[in-house]
Amino acid sequence: LCFSPLLISIRLSLTQEEITRYSRHLLLPEMGVKGQERLKQASVLVVGAGGLGSPILLYLAAAGVGRIGLVDFDSVDETNLQRQVLYGESSVGRPKLDAAADRLKDLNGHIVIERHDVRLDRENALEIIQSYDLVVDGTDNFPTRYLVNDACVLSGKPNIYGSIFRFDGQVSVFGVPGGPCYRCIYPEPPPPGLVPSCAEGGVLGVLPGIIGSLQAAEVIKVICGLGNALVGRLLLFDALEMQFRTLKVQPDPSCPLCGEEPTITELIDYENFCSIPSPVSVAKNDAELQSQSSSSDGTNGPMKNFLSAFSRAQIPEMSTFDLKEKMDNGADIVVLDVRNSTEFEMTNIGGTLIPLPELEGRLHELDSHRDQEIVVVCRSGARSGSAVAMMQKAGFERAINLKGGLMAWADTIDSSVPKY
Repeated sequence: LCFSPLLISIRLSLTQEEITRYSRHLLLPEMGVKGQERLKQASVLVVGAGGLGSPILLYLAAAGVGRIGLVDFDSVDETNLQRQVLYGESSVGRPKLDAAADRLKDLNGHIVIERHDVRLDRENALEIIQSYDLVVDGTDNFPTRYLVNDACVLSGKPNIYGSIFRFDGQVSVFGVPGGPCYRCIYPEPPPPGLVPSCAEGGVLGVLPGIIGSLQAAEVIKVICGLGNALVGRLLLFDALEMQFRTLKVQPDPSCPLCGEEPTITELIDYENFCSIPSPVSVAKNDAELQSQSSSSDGTNGPMKNFLSAFSRAQIPEMSTFDLKEKMDNGADIVVLDVRNSTEFEMTNIGGTLIPLPELEGRLHELDSHRDQEIVVVCRSGARSGSAVAMMQKAGFERAINLKGGLMAWADTIDSSVPKY
């Protein structure tokens, strides 16, 4: 499918400075002056200035997209620097919008940067999106991903989609007449906690650079009408195998958003739609981290059973202060760490290590501690919450979750514990 360029009114010619700056573009017959002028007149909204947003923003600014909008409300954290190349060590602690805008202005003073220091939601999405020609999805969570998709379709704006997971990535173009939308491929989000964030599952540092650059290329192609955009195709990338695959995707006639009889005519409650639970229940076990991809929507075997039980359970929690007091007083407690062995080697507060994927098959090792209080620990309290639910179902009535996990321990008890 050769996608026609956006209907952008060309009003300004390129200045001599711009001709020099963009000369390598102008030498491309497919681009030329007209293509560069289209870029100059275009407006693009980038949702998320993180891993994907970094290369997207850098390359769109360098390419000369005239007006770029940034949506983000986060600050730069040291853990971001492994993959978010828009920032440096001097940016740590700064709002991402401020650091990003400074970098982009330094990269190209001919463009306009607009900041939207908000969490995109059902109340503001349509108003923000309507003033841009197209939207680039650089988000990392399902509620915002569905929100961006729905807002783009309802607004008639192309949605340049990308997602990453550990070593895998996806790219497509949604919301174009005649093509599918995100809901056509993924009608419903995966069960809560099935797909972890980068903080829980990790991500190869160069992966967002690859996927974000592909998204930026699709933006330029859509604006200028170059080549074949990824409309009706889902590009899959596997960094471990260094392999690309392309799947054909047809619009779904029964899609509730873009189908023949749409039932979604306005933005909805996306947190509720994605069944976002409390932070304790946002979990995924390490076995699934090894075997699932970002498009997964189901689990197998015994893990499915415990996740089901977990969703119904009321998870008891202990604060870091209470655990520290018990440890200092020599209380009769057991600390159980359910992270993987690599994480345990990185940092721990002692205790017994049984990784969550192995826990169900190794519960018998804890039989002698059934009458003791077992404090279950992980990075942030998510996987340990899953473990407590499983243990309670198996009769370990005194199992309790460490609220906030080791990250909370580092914040409140021992700052020397590395955060990751």
